[in-house]
Amino acid sequence: MPHRQHLLSMPATREPASLLSVDRAVFELRRGRIVAVAAGDGTRALVMAAEGSSSQTLVDIETLAGMVPSLAITNKRAEVLGIEGADISKDDAVISVELDGGVDAEAILQLADPLIDMPQDVLNRAKASAVTKHGVHSAAIGLSKIARLLPAALIATVQDPDSADFAAWIARRNLVMVDAGDIFQYESTAARTLGRVSDARVPLEDAENTRIIAYRPQDGGLEHLAIVIGDPQPGDTALVRIHSECFTGDLLGSLRCDCGDQLRGAIKSISESGSGVLLYLAQEGRGIGLVNKLRAYTLQDRGLDTLDANEMLGYDADERVYLPAAEMLKDLGLKTVRLLTNNPDKVEALSRFGIEVSERVEHVFPSNKHNEQYLQTKKVKGGHLF
Repeated sequence: MPHRQHLLSMPATREPASLLSVDRAVFELRRGRIVAVAAGDGTRALVMAAEGSSSQTLVDIETLAGMVPSLAITNKRAEVLGIEGADISKDDAVISVELDGGVDAEAILQLADPLIDMPQDVLNRAKASAVTKHGVHSAAIGLSKIARLLPAALIATVQDPDSADFAAWIARRNLVMVDAGDIFQYESTAARTLGRVSDARVPLEDAENTRIIAYRPQDGGLEHLAIVIGDPQPGDTALVRIHSECFTGDLLGSLRCDCGDQLRGAIKSISESGSGVLLYLAQEGRGIGLVNKLRAYTLQDRGLDTLDANEMLGYDADERVYLPAAEMLKDLGLKTVRLLTNNPDKVEALSRFGIEVSERVEHVFPSNKHNEQYLQTKKVKGGHLF
């Protein structure tokens, strides 16, 4: 099932600060640095990405917080590892893992990264426990996902007696602080603040009468594109394709997927229909990012299918969100669409976000020996309709 986008709102005056605080924390996390997370229940914790851990960073986070960190992982990763001791049946569960004898960098990386071999003794030392759904552990996992890192993070609740004034304590240590609520609302806020930043005519091979409109969120984050073919008018029931970017398929012509065929085929189909829109969303690898998609490819080469590979990494089978697509269609004045897709989840998502789908239009292309299993997995396990 796809990642579910929850509609949360905040005052418009709060949106820029909310987005910026998350962006700063993401940048720090990707650099392998420690960030501070404040949750609504009063918990204050230090967080760092598991894949950036080292012997020194473990010493740093323990020294700063005054306690040994634990490891937060998703229920998907916990299921794969077979860690016992917590209810991991809920799709949105986050699991806290502690190691008998204390954490060490090698074990942390083994638990977080499925491409690293893990000895049985590490699993034997691992003890899992459930955590508060909207607490710092869930926020840390959310932040790791936004950063397109492995969804695993080290968490250490701050025990320093001098941390009563947490903001001052953070400032003295030159750390970035982010509110857990801002993390949980980030995707929704970014989508709702999308605005046009550029618009140009770009004749295409199969659609000469085309212009591309770039949409950017208020924080200056990744742009989504509306490829407008012909001259669809506000109020039209336009033919629309939602296409998530695929560097390997769209640009390099990878045979592991059908993305390139779908992209070019959609442009041709929309042009032949007279007019319509292709929305090109910055959601590589079903929303896990290019680096993690390459990791998933390696796992597929070891025998996993495309959905199981994502879950082995700790992600949901599909992490994409379609609120940006709905917001762009509304901006274009298109409230009712004919959707060019084999994925019924896209139909459901657009409907949930206020776009009526009057028809699902089939979008199928021949397979090859490299993507036959991929397409079969999408049909059998992903619910795609071919």
